[in-house]
Amino acid sequence: MSTTLPAASIGQGHLHGSDILRSLPLLPRNVALSLLHGYRATISHAYGDVCRYYPSCSAYAVGAVQQHGAVKGSAMAAARIARCHPWAAGGVDDPRPHKNFRYELTPHGFVVPVSPRKD
Repeated sequence: MSTTLPAASIGQGHLHGSDILRSLPLLPRNVALSLLHGYRATISHAYGDVCRYYPSCSAYAVGAVQQHGAVKGSAMAAARIARCHPWAAGGVDDPRPHKNFRYELTPHGFVVPVSPRKD
């Protein structure tokens, strides 16, 4: 099983020194993402490719936490895991994007504030 994330879960954003204070509200979200990355890099490999849905449940959790935050994203991931059973039809089931998502994603999938443009 690959630990790569779907293209929608990675970006080109970077955390700049001037954005440290603005990134503090994103700390719980990024801590949850760190735990998910750790799970995907270690425990997830023991299960192999068994998820009936695409993306896998752990990749879904990453996308849900990125878009909706640690609490709501974790609840969405728990609901997805509850739907994943041997009798489920499966298929493509992406987390719905947040309609007011105003952050950038890093190449590793973490969430950072949008840097102000210097035009």
